Formats: sequence, structure tokens, C-alpha cells
Amino acid sequence: MSITAQLENARSLVKDKNYKEAETIYLTILESEFEGDNTDAIKNTKESCILELGDIYVATEQKDKMREFIPHSRDYMSQFAKSKTAKVLKQLIEKFEQVPNSLDDQIYVVEQSILYAKNEKRIFLKNSLSIKLATYLYLTKNYKKSIDLINELLTEFKKLDDKPSLVDVHLLESQVYHKLRNLVKSKAALTASRTAANSIYCSSSTMAELDLMSGILHCEDKDYKTAYSYFYESFEGFHNLSTHNSFEKACKVLKYMLLSKIMLNLIDDVNTILSAKSTKEIYQSREIDAMKSIADAYNNRSLFEFNSTLNTYNDELKNDDLIRSHFNALYDTLLESNLCKIIEPFECVEVSHISKIIGLSIDQVEGKLSQMILDNVFFGVLDQGNGWLYIYESPQKDAAYNSSLELIGELNKAVDQLFEKANVLN
Repeated sequence: MSITAQLENARSLVKDKNYKEAETIYLTILESEFEGDNTDAIKNTKESCILELGDIYVATEQKDKMREFIPHSRDYMSQFAKSKTAKVLKQLIEKFEQVPNSLDDQIYVVEQSILYAKNEKRIFLKNSLSIKLATYLYLTKNYKKSIDLINELLTEFKKLDDKPSLVDVHLLESQVYHKLRNLVKSKAALTASRTAANSIYCSSSTMAELDLMSGILHCEDKDYKTAYSYFYESFEGFHNLSTHNSFEKACKVLKYMLLSKIMLNLIDDVNTILSAKSTKEIYQSREIDAMKSIADAYNNRSLFEFNSTLNTYNDELKNDDLIRSHFNALYDTLLESNLCKIIEPFECVEVSHISKIIGLSIDQVEGKLSQMILDNVFFGVLDQGNGWLYIYESPQKDAAYNSSLELIGELNKAVDQLFEKANVLN
């Protein structure tokens, strides 16, 4: 049977989901020697076999086989041109990203590929794989190693004046520093990435990532209006892509769009976004349901609904650092609002009574009331011995007192001017 017939036979088996037999045929083709083994037709067939065999391992989620196959695939590409070998190797590594729970294996494969690139003196391949490795280290929360590798790459790419790579590495640097809570360096890295991006053509996915990071940093500065505009641009970018993770990214950005509107207390806008055609038909998930539920709870000023939503959608809300930190602030705001509503009719009230109404322990209520008094949210005194809270009316500021201070300030200026003139005359 000819090599073309074998390849077609393997493809028909894949269509029938008979992956085991298809895998055997693909491996047979790759390990066999054919007449005219160096011809373009044979090389193209072997390239197709390598990529399609990778697709089988991805479809069947066989991360162990993928881990072994990618380094071994270099032996099958010994007759390939260097550029084609690099292209196929990078495609296999990108396919491996689709296999769940395989980050450690991906790191191993990339490290082995970098060693291969160094031995073969393939500088550009080594650099592009090093960016992948830095990204994987960031995803596994190994931030120290990631930053060390990023610094090496930045030095290399600045020497080469490789703008596209500088965009990617500075963006990754910004993401790592954000996770380390060094917002100053994160903003500086993002600015450097955007500066490099302005001088070249950037893909839609890169621009969407840049907009996403800009939105996150504005969110950290509590500038939710600007953050929303960046998130919207990022959502549009990911929505129009068709890569394997574009839906997941768009869903994540949509969550951040809703977060921005919730923090601005624009609940009607949340409902408008969720009723849009693209959102209604495509982006239906528990994560979006969780944000809708939080918006409703915040709109109703209901701490009970807020806590119920956090318990129901615990994984969806607390696994995201940005959402978790902002919802902690939102919880404090709601708690203060509910406590103010409860104590409003009283001049003196038992803390235990407040605790029963709000559904929190006495210690939690006492701690929050103490903080609110210190922050001048309301004026009062806690009598912890008796477990009472005394609430006072807000003191009125005397307008005459402020006017007197302003007058004294103006007189001081006049006296200073007179002294200066007297010194000049003397």
C-alpha cells in the first residue's frame, strides 16, 4: 500500500473515532523508509502524520503519550528544513496546551525542546520556546523563575530589536508583577509593551490581551469606568477569534465587565449586557450566573443574598483573584449598609440583637461596629461590658468656626507681607 493510501486509511479511522488503529498506521508511516525519502511529497506526508497523531493524543487526552511523542518527533523530522522543524515543533506544543491538567508535562517538553534548540544553535527557536516556558512558569505560580527568565529574554530581545517578542515578554512581565502585587512595575511593563506594540502590527489576540491587562490595572486603581472600556475592547477581540481558548477568555472578560458595572452600582447596565444577543446565546455559564446573582444581591442591599451567592458559586467567584478582592470590598460595603439600616432607629441597642438580625457572630459585629466608629461612618460608643451600642447624632459643624479660621489665615498672610516690606525698607 502506498504512503498516500496509508495516510487516507488512517484519516478515515480517525473520523470513525478508531484512534488506536489510526495511531498504529501513523507510527508505521513515520518509522518506515520510502524510496525518495527526501522528496517534498514524502516530507509533507510525514509532517501531516506528526500533526495528526498529535491531534489524536489531544482528542483522547493522553498527556503521557504526548509528553513522550513531542521530543521523539524530532527524530522523524531529521530530513526537514530547519524552519519546518521549528514550525511543527511549536504547533505540537500549542496542541499540548489543549490537554487538561498537563502543565507540568508541558514544562518538561518545552525544557527538552529548549535544550535541543541550544545544541542545534537555533537561537530564534530557543527564544520563542523560552517565552512559552516563562508563560507556563507563570501559570504554575512559579513567579520567581518566570521573572528571572523574562529578564534574560528582555536583554536578548532588546539587543536584537525584536519588537513582536518585546510586546509579548513585557505583557507577560506585567501579568507576573500584578500577581506579585507590585502594581508600579506591572504598569511600567504594560506601558513598555504598548509602546513596542504601537510601532508594529499586532494580532487581534495580542491587542485583546493588552486591553485585558489595562482593564485589570485600572480596576486595581478603582477606576472602573475606564476599566470597563478596556474590558469591552478586549471582549470584542476575543469574541471575534476562533482559537481553542478564545471562548474561555471572552467569558472571563465578560465577568470583569459585569464586575466593573457592579462596582459602579450600575445594575441596570448589568442587565442590559446580559440581555444582549451575543451574551444570551453564547456566553451562558455558572460564572455569568454568579455575577448576575451578585448584582441582584447588591441592588437589593441584601447581605443574606450576597452570602448565599458566595456559598452557591464559591468556586466560580473565589478562584479569580481580581473578583475575590473586589467582592471582599463589596461585602464590607454591604455589611456597613446593613448595619447602618439596623441601628438607625435606636439610640441604644444590644449588640446581641444586631447579631441576630444580621446573622453574624457577636465578635464579628463588634469588630465591624468598632471599625465603623473609628472611620466616622456613624458616631457612637460600644459598651462591651454590658454589650450595648450607644448611637449619637452626627455633630453639626459650626460655619462661624470655619469662617474664623479662614479670616485668621488671611490676617497671617497680611502680617507676613508687612514684615517683608519692613525688612526691604530697613
